[in-house]
Amino acid sequence: MDLSVFDFHLPEARIALRPAVPQDSARLLVVHGDGRLEDASIRDLPGYLAVGDHLVFNDTRVLPAALKGVRPARDAAGQDVVVDVNLVEEVGQGAWRALARPGRRLREGDVIVFADGFSAQLTARHEGGEVDLAFETSGRALTDWLDEAGAMPLPPYIARRRAADALDRETYQTRFAGEEARSVAAPTAGLHFTERLLSELDAAGLVRETVRLHVGLGTFAPLSESAIAENRLHEEWRRLTPEVARRLNAARGAGHRAVPVGTTAMRTLESCADAQGMLHPATGPTDIFLKPGDTVRATDALVTNFHLPRSSLFMLVCALMGTDLMQAAYAHAIANEYRFYSYGDACLLMP
Repeated sequence: MDLSVFDFHLPEARIALRPAVPQDSARLLVVHGDGRLEDASIRDLPGYLAVGDHLVFNDTRVLPAALKGVRPARDAAGQDVVVDVNLVEEVGQGAWRALARPGRRLREGDVIVFADGFSAQLTARHEGGEVDLAFETSGRALTDWLDEAGAMPLPPYIARRRAADALDRETYQTRFAGEEARSVAAPTAGLHFTERLLSELDAAGLVRETVRLHVGLGTFAPLSESAIAENRLHEEWRRLTPEVARRLNAARGAGHRAVPVGTTAMRTLESCADAQGMLHPATGPTDIFLKPGDTVRATDALVTNFHLPRSSLFMLVCALMGTDLMQAAYAHAIANEYRFYSYGDACLLMP
């Protein structure tokens, strides 16, 4: 597959560094399957959907997974080293895979101190700059330490331009996030949904459902040749409960639409759908990789943000709408100064 087909040039000025204020004032590009493009606002969303349609949200919670610590000097002649750590994935009780910089200054056995009484030992190094860290605490105690010492793990295209701050604790977390903090990136389409907008959805007769997919950094990683050749992405944990599967199947059977909010919600549904589009409850990992030519079975429309070029997420929206149409939609968005990526504006894709 020629990845250049999924490429486009985005001026840096179009990358949003902060969300719209208020967050439900973001713009909405409505992309119709017949090629029509409409400029709207996210608060116009209820007008494009019908009574009885089901919006499906990912209620995962983002962990304050960005840490700054110090690797103490190894001997009297050495120096302390400041280390930036981004947790990537929990791999055991108190054990996490992480990105650590500067990786060349770290080796197995090193201890990184993040705060008085809060540290981790580096237990393994991996290709690509990843390391394994063993914390002295786990579970709720570790989450409490991260709440105190960590920062929101902003995507690299934001983090390169500014540091995460206290405001991101509010704006990089959805209003409907559950209690289980396991994601290291936000399901960003959900960030637009303020209490006001959620109330407007309810008043319009739309039904809200939740699934859960814990978002890993792999979601935003550049596509590798091996991923394309093997037709597999990174794994992420997801859950679709029997009750939600039953309600969505009944709604679609009655002619209503299932509308995931975000690519993570869509990947959850599609990973749980059979060849006839019936949803089956599931809990556990998925490595589903949707791209043009694949059949979309359980998604009738999609609310999503604008995605990076040559990414699996842009390929996913092309699978739903067609590559030529999505390239035209993105060209329209760039020309009309829409804001891109995690803190940017939204699309409503209606095949």
